[in-house]
Amino acid sequence: MDIALFQPDQPPNTGTLLRLGACMNTPVHVIEPCGFPFSTKAVKRYAMDYADFVDIHHHLEWNAFKGWQETNNRRTILLTTKSDMAYTNFSFKPDDVLMVGSESAGAPDFVHKHADACITIPMNPNVRSLNVAVAMSMVLGEALRQTALLPHNT
Repeated sequence: MDIALFQPDQPPNTGTLLRLGACMNTPVHVIEPCGFPFSTKAVKRYAMDYADFVDIHHHLEWNAFKGWQETNNRRTILLTTKSDMAYTNFSFKPDDVLMVGSESAGAPDFVHKHADACITIPMNPNVRSLNVAVAMSMVLGEALRQTALLPHNT
């Protein structure tokens, strides 16, 4: 199981998602362009001391990510508010890549069209959406539970 951030624009959320990847033994893909400098120094600042524990894949643009995904025969599962499929009703596979869009714009139509599945978190219809890091945490937890990939304390 991997997570992917499509053109993130908020460094604190990126840091939180890198920390999530470190804690859950889940590789993190960052797809440029980002709305902030993305460098080794910046990652250490955003992810703090968790940067050394996360497997980061840096893709300079969308087509580079698509090439990696297709070469590795991985499904892309997009978390979006533009879906009727509740994440709790979806059957995850161990090699899925869970993707969130940018915080300000979400994922564009071409990402929706490329996704193997689009899933959503059912929520109060009077609000717009959850923070991407909160949403990814909820969905990743369910995906890891379904696939028996939750890390175990030793």
